[in-house]
Amino acid sequence: MFFIDTIEVAGLGNRSYLAGGERAAVAVDPPRDIDQVLAAAARRGVRISHVVETHVHNDYVSGGLELSRITGAAYLVPADARVSFERTPVRDGDSVSVDDTDGAAGLTLRVMATPGHTPHHSSYVLEENGAAVAVFTGGSLLIGTVGRPDLVEPRLTERLARAQHASAHRLAAELPDEAAVLPTHGFGSFCSAGEADGNASTIGKERASNEALTRNVDTFVAGLLAGLGDVPAYYAYMGPANAAGPAPVDLTAPALADADEIAARLAAGEWVVDLRSRIAFAAGHVSGSFNFEAEGQLATYLAWLIPWGKPVTLLAASAEQLAGAQRELVRVGIDRPAAAAVGEPTDWVREGEGLAAFPRATFADLAERRGDDVVVLDVRRASERAGGFIEGSLHIPLHSLHCRLDEIPPGEVWVHCAGGMRAAIAASLLDAAGRAVVAVDDSYDNANKAGLLVRNA
Repeated sequence: MFFIDTIEVAGLGNRSYLAGGERAAVAVDPPRDIDQVLAAAARRGVRISHVVETHVHNDYVSGGLELSRITGAAYLVPADARVSFERTPVRDGDSVSVDDTDGAAGLTLRVMATPGHTPHHSSYVLEENGAAVAVFTGGSLLIGTVGRPDLVEPRLTERLARAQHASAHRLAAELPDEAAVLPTHGFGSFCSAGEADGNASTIGKERASNEALTRNVDTFVAGLLAGLGDVPAYYAYMGPANAAGPAPVDLTAPALADADEIAARLAAGEWVVDLRSRIAFAAGHVSGSFNFEAEGQLATYLAWLIPWGKPVTLLAASAEQLAGAQRELVRVGIDRPAAAAVGEPTDWVREGEGLAAFPRATFADLAERRGDDVVVLDVRRASERAGGFIEGSLHIPLHSLHCRLDEIPPGEVWVHCAGGMRAAIAASLLDAAGRAVVAVDDSYDNANKAGLLVRNA
């Protein structure tokens, strides 16, 4: 009997898998912090015989190479992927035994070429005694959508979009309806062309509902390309890091900084990031620090906004919060904080210095306050704003705000997003720049209810 364990990488909107039988298992698209995968194998009492990559990832640093080194597992990587390390290259139709049982066929893994997300992308079909029971689809066929085709090279985007359509149809044609579809992307990852429609699916369900399988190729490609959103800036560094072979991670606690060092790092232009909740940050924080909630999409947005390679100091409410943030950040190549501090914001400022603060509000508050001296700043992505926006609001997506602060007119800035998290990041950037700011911590659905004029694009 086989098992499949899902390893959630929630902060990045991805999943990894451990699948096997009584004695051995295969790890699929493992995250960089491989201790999670090792722990899953230990709980099952199996050895990891194979580590496989569906593609060279563009949105996170893989733990596959290190996992294979530690376990001695064969490292299966699509043959056409250009990498600089030793691996076992696999091609369409290749098959490996994962777990033999009493001379029977047991579990095998069969390679299917499914280009589209990348030119070399491959899916892996898990077969028990010759019958396909699941397929690890990586960034190919996702739940209700597909992986985006525009992360490799702009000139290849349309060609890869058409390949996505063909790959989806190949999977649907060659696999049984009951085979589970197990993608890596699609649960919030920007590698996905859309959000996953649910948490579980099968080939049969996708055949009935996935637009890659219900639309003709021209209609599908036109819709796919029209719906592509912004690409996080740090993606430019993920593919090369994975192709070169990522180094092992170091999750030991960083050096602790006192108030003088924090002030010195701020004065040097380094980033000091407060991981506490947006409520706590607004109430009192070190002047000049930025707020990226540890419980939000920390890795995605910090890596997207920070100038790549700039030292970062983390301020945390607890050692546990700090450790969790480190784990999130190594997944996107931010390997070691320059320093850290744990405790309360009053511990992070020098004697005699006060804390900075700014107010939080709702859309109802904004409706009461609206006037000529108020600047309404919308930091949602362009695709979100296309569905409607507050009349007269200024639009600067969060990921470009730190480079466009000089575009914001004078006056008190009321900044909003769709739910509050991104508005809090934006408010901290504005506050650090010396602007008077109010963070709208409210659901965008309440804007119209509050009587604000909401206009469709």
